[in-house]
Amino acid sequence: DALKDEGAASVVEKRDPVLLPKSKKNEAEIGGMREAHRLDGIAMARFLRWLDEEAPKGKLTEIGIVSALEGFRREDPTCVDASFDTISGSGPNGAIVHYRVTRKTDRTLKPGELMLIDSEAQYLSGTTDITRTVLTGPVTGEQKDRFTRVFKGMMAIATARFPRGTSGAQIDVLARQFLWQAGVTYDHGTGHGVGAFLAVHEGPAGISPRYTTPLEPGMIISDEPGYYKAGEYGIRVENLVLVVESAVGGGKFLEFETLTLAPIDLRLIDEKLLTPSEREWLNAYHKRVWTEIGPSLKGADKAWLKQATRAL
Repeated sequence: DALKDEGAASVVEKRDPVLLPKSKKNEAEIGGMREAHRLDGIAMARFLRWLDEEAPKGKLTEIGIVSALEGFRREDPTCVDASFDTISGSGPNGAIVHYRVTRKTDRTLKPGELMLIDSEAQYLSGTTDITRTVLTGPVTGEQKDRFTRVFKGMMAIATARFPRGTSGAQIDVLARQFLWQAGVTYDHGTGHGVGAFLAVHEGPAGISPRYTTPLEPGMIISDEPGYYKAGEYGIRVENLVLVVESAVGGGKFLEFETLTLAPIDLRLIDEKLLTPSEREWLNAYHKRVWTEIGPSLKGADKAWLKQATRAL
Protein backbone atom coordinates (compact mmCIF):
# COMPACT_ATOMS: atom_id res chain seq x y z
CA ASP A 1 0.00 0.00 0.00
CA ALA A 2 2.86 2.37 0.79
CA LEU A 3 4.41 1.86 -2.65
CA LYS A 4 1.01 2.37 -4.24
CA ASP A 5 0.46 5.58 -2.28
CA GLU A 6 3.85 6.90 -3.38
CA GLY A 7 3.09 6.13 -7.02
CA ALA A 8 5.89 3.56 -7.19
CA ALA A 9 3.51 0.68 -7.89
CA SER A 10 0.11 0.06 -9.38
CA VAL A 11 -2.39 -2.77 -8.99
CA VAL A 12 -3.85 -4.37 -12.10
CA GLU A 13 -6.76 -6.76 -11.52
CA LYS A 14 -6.74 -9.78 -13.81
CA ARG A 15 -7.87 -13.39 -13.60
CA ASP A 16 -5.56 -15.73 -11.70
CA PRO A 17 -3.35 -17.32 -14.42
CA VAL A 18 -3.38 -20.63 -12.53
CA LEU A 19 -7.14 -21.17 -12.88
CA LEU A 20 -7.25 -22.25 -16.52
CA PRO A 21 -4.39 -24.80 -16.51
CA LYS A 22 -5.60 -26.17 -13.16
CA SER A 23 -9.06 -26.78 -14.62
CA LYS A 24 -7.65 -28.94 -17.44
CA LYS A 25 -6.97 -32.24 -15.68
CA ASN A 26 -4.03 -34.40 -16.70
CA GLU A 27 -4.33 -38.14 -17.36
CA ALA A 28 -3.53 -39.07 -13.75
CA GLU A 29 -6.22 -36.71 -12.44
CA ILE A 30 -8.76 -37.94 -14.99
CA GLY A 31 -8.07 -41.55 -14.04
CA GLY A 32 -8.47 -40.66 -10.39
CA MET A 33 -11.77 -38.90 -11.01
CA ARG A 34 -13.11 -41.94 -12.86
CA GLU A 35 -12.14 -44.13 -9.91
CA ALA A 36 -13.71 -41.71 -7.41
CA HIS A 37 -16.98 -41.90 -9.32
CA ARG A 38 -16.86 -45.70 -9.36
CA LEU A 39 -16.42 -45.73 -5.59
CA ASP A 40 -19.13 -43.15 -5.12
CA GLY A 41 -21.44 -45.12 -7.41
CA ILE A 42 -21.15 -48.09 -5.05
CA ALA A 43 -22.03 -45.94 -2.04
CA MET A 44 -24.88 -44.22 -3.90
CA ALA A 45 -26.43 -47.52 -5.00
CA ARG A 46 -26.43 -48.80 -1.43
CA PHE A 47 -27.82 -45.51 -0.15
CA LEU A 48 -30.60 -45.30 -2.74
CA ARG A 49 -31.63 -48.89 -2.03
CA TRP A 50 -31.78 -48.04 1.69
CA LEU A 51 -33.79 -44.88 1.00
CA ASP A 52 -36.26 -46.81 -1.17
CA GLU A 53 -36.80 -49.26 1.67
CA GLU A 54 -37.05 -46.77 4.55
CA ALA A 55 -38.84 -43.77 3.00
CA PRO A 56 -42.32 -45.38 2.83
CA LYS A 57 -42.22 -45.91 6.61
CA GLY A 58 -42.53 -42.16 7.20
CA LYS A 59 -39.81 -41.96 9.85
CA LEU A 60 -36.82 -40.53 7.97
CA THR A 61 -35.64 -37.00 8.69
CA GLU A 62 -33.54 -34.83 6.40
CA ILE A 63 -30.65 -34.92 8.87
CA GLY A 64 -30.98 -38.69 9.20
CA ILE A 65 -30.78 -39.06 5.42
CA VAL A 66 -27.59 -36.96 5.33
CA SER A 67 -26.04 -39.10 8.07
CA ALA A 68 -26.95 -42.32 6.29
CA LEU A 69 -25.40 -41.22 3.00
CA GLU A 70 -22.22 -40.11 4.73
CA GLY A 71 -22.08 -43.45 6.51
CA PHE A 72 -22.26 -45.43 3.27
CA ARG A 73 -19.50 -43.30 1.76
CA ARG A 74 -17.21 -43.54 4.77
CA GLU A 75 -17.24 -47.32 4.58
CA ASP A 76 -14.67 -46.82 1.84
CA PRO A 77 -11.33 -46.05 3.56
CA THR A 78 -10.33 -43.63 0.79
CA CYS A 79 -13.31 -41.34 1.43
CA VAL A 80 -11.84 -38.32 3.20
CA ASP A 81 -14.84 -36.04 3.60
CA ALA A 82 -17.89 -34.47 2.00
CA SER A 83 -17.06 -31.56 -0.28
CA PHE A 84 -19.70 -29.32 1.32
CA ASP A 85 -22.91 -29.66 3.31
CA THR A 86 -25.35 -32.02 1.63
CA ILE A 87 -28.57 -30.49 0.29
CA SER A 88 -31.23 -32.81 1.72
CA GLY A 89 -34.58 -31.33 0.73
CA SER A 90 -37.80 -33.20 1.35
CA GLY A 91 -41.08 -32.04 -0.15
CA PRO A 92 -41.28 -28.21 -0.03
CA ASN A 93 -37.68 -27.88 1.18
CA GLY A 94 -36.53 -29.40 -2.11
CA ALA A 95 -37.82 -26.27 -3.84
CA ILE A 96 -35.21 -24.16 -1.99
CA VAL A 97 -32.30 -24.33 -4.44
CA HIS A 98 -29.44 -23.96 -1.93
CA TYR A 99 -31.25 -25.39 1.09
CA ARG A 100 -29.11 -26.48 4.04
CA VAL A 101 -30.87 -28.51 6.69
CA THR A 102 -30.43 -27.39 10.32
CA ARG A 103 -31.89 -28.61 13.59
CA LYS A 104 -34.55 -25.90 13.24
CA THR A 105 -35.51 -26.68 9.63
CA ASP A 106 -35.19 -30.47 9.78
CA ARG A 107 -38.42 -32.18 8.79
CA THR A 108 -39.66 -35.72 8.41
CA LEU A 109 -39.96 -37.04 4.86
CA LYS A 110 -43.59 -37.93 4.28
CA PRO A 111 -44.38 -40.91 2.04
CA GLY A 112 -45.28 -39.61 -1.42
CA GLU A 113 -43.05 -36.54 -1.29
CA LEU A 114 -40.15 -36.02 -3.66
CA MET A 115 -36.73 -36.16 -2.01
CA LEU A 116 -33.86 -34.13 -3.50
CA ILE A 117 -30.32 -35.05 -2.43
CA ASP A 118 -27.40 -32.99 -3.75
CA SER A 119 -24.16 -34.27 -2.26
CA GLU A 120 -20.44 -34.37 -2.79
CA ALA A 121 -17.56 -36.46 -1.54
CA GLN A 122 -13.79 -36.21 -1.50
CA TYR A 123 -11.97 -39.47 -2.15
CA LEU A 124 -8.19 -39.67 -2.26
CA SER A 125 -8.59 -40.30 -5.98
CA GLY A 126 -10.88 -37.35 -6.71
CA THR A 127 -14.01 -35.30 -6.09
CA THR A 128 -17.64 -36.20 -6.82
CA ASP A 129 -20.81 -34.11 -7.05
CA ILE A 130 -24.18 -35.74 -7.69
CA THR A 131 -27.86 -34.89 -7.36
CA ARG A 132 -30.71 -37.36 -7.50
CA THR A 133 -34.43 -36.75 -7.02
CA VAL A 134 -36.22 -39.77 -5.62
CA LEU A 135 -39.89 -40.78 -5.53
CA THR A 136 -41.23 -42.05 -2.19
CA GLY A 137 -44.85 -42.84 -3.12
CA PRO A 138 -47.53 -41.92 -5.65
CA VAL A 139 -46.44 -39.49 -8.36
CA THR A 140 -48.49 -36.78 -10.08
CA GLY A 141 -48.59 -36.18 -13.81
CA GLU A 142 -47.05 -32.76 -13.32
CA GLN A 143 -44.13 -34.19 -11.35
CA LYS A 144 -43.40 -36.76 -14.06
CA ASP A 145 -43.64 -34.10 -16.75
CA ARG A 146 -41.26 -31.72 -14.98
CA PHE A 147 -38.80 -34.45 -14.01
CA THR A 148 -38.68 -35.78 -17.56
CA ARG A 149 -38.09 -32.30 -18.99
CA VAL A 150 -35.26 -31.74 -16.51
CA PHE A 151 -33.76 -35.11 -17.39
CA LYS A 152 -34.04 -34.43 -21.13
CA GLY A 153 -32.11 -31.21 -20.56
CA MET A 154 -29.39 -33.07 -18.70
CA MET A 155 -29.17 -35.58 -21.56
CA ALA A 156 -28.98 -32.77 -24.12
CA ILE A 157 -25.83 -31.46 -22.44
CA ALA A 158 -24.37 -34.94 -21.93
CA THR A 159 -24.75 -35.76 -25.63
CA ALA A 160 -23.76 -32.36 -27.04
CA ARG A 161 -21.04 -32.06 -29.68
CA PHE A 162 -19.61 -28.60 -30.31
CA PRO A 163 -16.68 -26.90 -32.07
CA ARG A 164 -13.56 -25.92 -30.16
CA GLY A 165 -13.87 -22.41 -28.78
CA THR A 166 -17.45 -22.96 -27.60
CA SER A 167 -18.24 -21.69 -24.10
CA GLY A 168 -20.73 -22.94 -21.55
CA ALA A 169 -22.79 -19.81 -22.15
CA GLN A 170 -23.39 -20.97 -25.72
CA ILE A 171 -24.73 -24.42 -24.81
CA ASP A 172 -26.68 -23.50 -21.65
CA VAL A 173 -29.92 -23.28 -23.65
CA LEU A 174 -29.68 -26.99 -24.48
CA ALA A 175 -30.49 -27.83 -20.86
CA ARG A 176 -33.35 -25.34 -20.56
CA GLN A 177 -35.14 -25.87 -23.87
CA PHE A 178 -37.60 -28.53 -22.73
CA LEU A 179 -38.64 -26.56 -19.65
CA TRP A 180 -39.01 -23.43 -21.77
CA GLN A 181 -41.39 -25.35 -24.03
CA ALA A 182 -43.62 -25.77 -20.96
CA GLY A 183 -43.26 -22.11 -19.97
CA VAL A 184 -41.00 -22.71 -16.95
CA THR A 185 -37.28 -22.48 -16.17
CA TYR A 186 -34.79 -22.50 -13.29
CA ASP A 187 -32.87 -19.60 -11.77
CA HIS A 188 -29.40 -21.08 -11.37
CA GLY A 189 -26.53 -22.09 -13.61
CA THR A 190 -26.66 -25.40 -15.41
CA GLY A 191 -23.11 -26.36 -14.45
CA HIS A 192 -19.88 -25.38 -12.72
CA GLY A 193 -16.31 -26.58 -12.92
CA VAL A 194 -15.17 -29.26 -10.46
CA GLY A 195 -11.65 -29.76 -9.11
CA ALA A 196 -9.72 -33.01 -8.74
CA PHE A 197 -9.46 -33.55 -4.96
CA LEU A 198 -9.91 -29.79 -4.75
CA ALA A 199 -12.84 -27.36 -4.63
CA VAL A 200 -16.15 -28.74 -5.82
CA HIS A 201 -16.80 -25.34 -7.42
CA GLU A 202 -13.88 -24.46 -9.67
CA GLY A 203 -13.42 -21.81 -12.37
CA PRO A 204 -13.04 -20.52 -14.93
CA ALA A 205 -15.45 -22.58 -17.07
CA GLY A 206 -18.98 -23.76 -16.48
CA ILE A 207 -22.40 -23.86 -18.14
CA SER A 208 -24.50 -20.72 -17.68
CA PRO A 209 -24.85 -17.34 -19.40
CA ARG A 210 -22.01 -15.94 -17.26
CA TYR A 211 -19.42 -18.57 -18.24
CA THR A 212 -17.74 -17.27 -21.41
CA THR A 213 -14.44 -19.16 -21.06
CA PRO A 214 -14.22 -21.78 -23.85
CA LEU A 215 -14.60 -25.40 -22.78
CA GLU A 216 -11.37 -27.38 -23.23
CA PRO A 217 -10.40 -31.06 -23.02
CA GLY A 218 -9.72 -32.18 -19.46
CA MET A 219 -12.23 -29.84 -17.83
CA ILE A 220 -14.80 -31.49 -15.57
CA ILE A 221 -18.17 -29.75 -15.39
CA SER A 222 -21.42 -30.43 -13.56
CA ASP A 223 -24.59 -30.95 -15.62
CA GLU A 224 -27.52 -30.11 -13.34
CA PRO A 225 -30.73 -28.55 -14.65
CA GLY A 226 -33.69 -28.38 -12.28
CA TYR A 227 -37.27 -27.32 -11.63
CA TYR A 228 -38.66 -25.90 -8.39
CA LYS A 229 -42.29 -25.40 -7.39
CA ALA A 230 -42.27 -23.18 -4.33
CA GLY A 231 -43.92 -24.70 -1.29
CA GLU A 232 -44.33 -28.11 -2.91
CA TYR A 233 -41.27 -29.85 -4.39
CA GLY A 234 -37.96 -29.51 -6.15
CA ILE A 235 -36.35 -31.54 -8.93
CA ARG A 236 -32.70 -31.62 -9.94
CA VAL A 237 -30.66 -34.28 -11.71
CA GLU A 238 -26.88 -33.89 -11.76
CA ASN A 239 -24.02 -35.81 -13.32
CA LEU A 240 -20.43 -34.72 -13.77
CA VAL A 241 -19.07 -34.72 -17.32
CA LEU A 242 -15.53 -34.62 -18.71
CA VAL A 243 -14.74 -32.55 -21.80
CA VAL A 244 -13.05 -34.78 -24.40
CA GLU A 245 -12.06 -34.51 -28.05
CA SER A 246 -14.77 -35.88 -30.33
CA ALA A 247 -14.01 -38.85 -32.57
CA VAL A 248 -15.58 -36.93 -35.45
CA GLY A 249 -14.59 -33.59 -36.92
CA GLY A 250 -10.87 -34.13 -37.29
CA GLY A 251 -10.01 -32.79 -33.84
CA LYS A 252 -12.05 -29.63 -34.32
CA PHE A 253 -14.99 -30.75 -32.18
CA LEU A 254 -15.45 -31.59 -28.49
CA GLU A 255 -18.04 -33.56 -26.53
CA PHE A 256 -18.65 -34.92 -23.03
CA GLU A 257 -17.93 -38.19 -21.25
CA THR A 258 -20.26 -38.84 -18.31
CA LEU A 259 -18.39 -39.69 -15.10
CA THR A 260 -21.23 -40.15 -12.58
CA LEU A 261 -22.50 -43.70 -12.11
CA ALA A 262 -25.87 -43.82 -10.35
CA PRO A 263 -29.36 -44.74 -11.56
CA ILE A 264 -32.03 -42.24 -12.55
CA ASP A 265 -35.40 -42.88 -10.86
CA LEU A 266 -37.37 -44.48 -13.70
CA ARG A 267 -40.62 -44.10 -11.76
CA LEU A 268 -40.41 -40.37 -12.46
CA ILE A 269 -39.90 -40.71 -16.22
CA ASP A 270 -42.80 -40.00 -18.58
CA GLU A 271 -41.83 -42.33 -21.41
CA LYS A 272 -44.15 -40.54 -23.84
CA LEU A 273 -41.87 -37.49 -23.69
CA LEU A 274 -38.73 -39.41 -24.64
CA THR A 275 -37.51 -39.67 -28.21
CA PRO A 276 -36.09 -43.01 -29.40
CA SER A 277 -32.54 -41.64 -29.14
CA GLU A 278 -33.16 -40.37 -25.59
CA ARG A 279 -34.53 -43.74 -24.54
CA GLU A 280 -31.49 -45.39 -26.10
CA TRP A 281 -29.14 -43.07 -24.19
CA LEU A 282 -30.89 -43.74 -20.88
CA ASN A 283 -30.82 -47.51 -21.39
CA ALA A 284 -27.14 -47.40 -22.37
CA TYR A 285 -26.31 -45.26 -19.33
CA HIS A 286 -28.11 -47.64 -16.98
CA LYS A 287 -26.42 -50.63 -18.61
CA ARG A 288 -23.08 -48.96 -17.93
CA VAL A 289 -24.03 -48.27 -14.30
CA TRP A 290 -24.98 -51.92 -13.84
CA THR A 291 -21.83 -53.19 -15.56
CA GLU A 292 -19.44 -50.98 -13.59
CA ILE A 293 -21.16 -50.91 -10.18
CA GLY A 294 -23.10 -54.18 -10.00
CA PRO A 295 -20.08 -56.49 -9.51
CA SER A 296 -19.15 -54.60 -6.32
CA LEU A 297 -22.57 -55.10 -4.70
CA LYS A 298 -24.10 -58.07 -2.92
CA GLY A 299 -27.51 -59.37 -1.93
CA ALA A 300 -30.34 -56.86 -1.68
CA ASP A 301 -28.17 -54.01 -2.92
CA LYS A 302 -27.26 -55.87 -6.09
CA ALA A 303 -30.85 -56.96 -6.71
CA TRP A 304 -32.06 -53.39 -6.23
CA LEU A 305 -29.54 -51.99 -8.71
CA LYS A 306 -30.50 -54.62 -11.28
CA GLN A 307 -34.11 -53.47 -11.08
CA ALA A 308 -33.22 -49.75 -10.95
CA THR A 309 -31.17 -50.00 -14.15
CA ARG A 310 -33.68 -52.07 -16.13
CA ALA A 311 -34.21 -51.08 -19.75
CA LEU A 312 -37.28 -49.05 -20.67
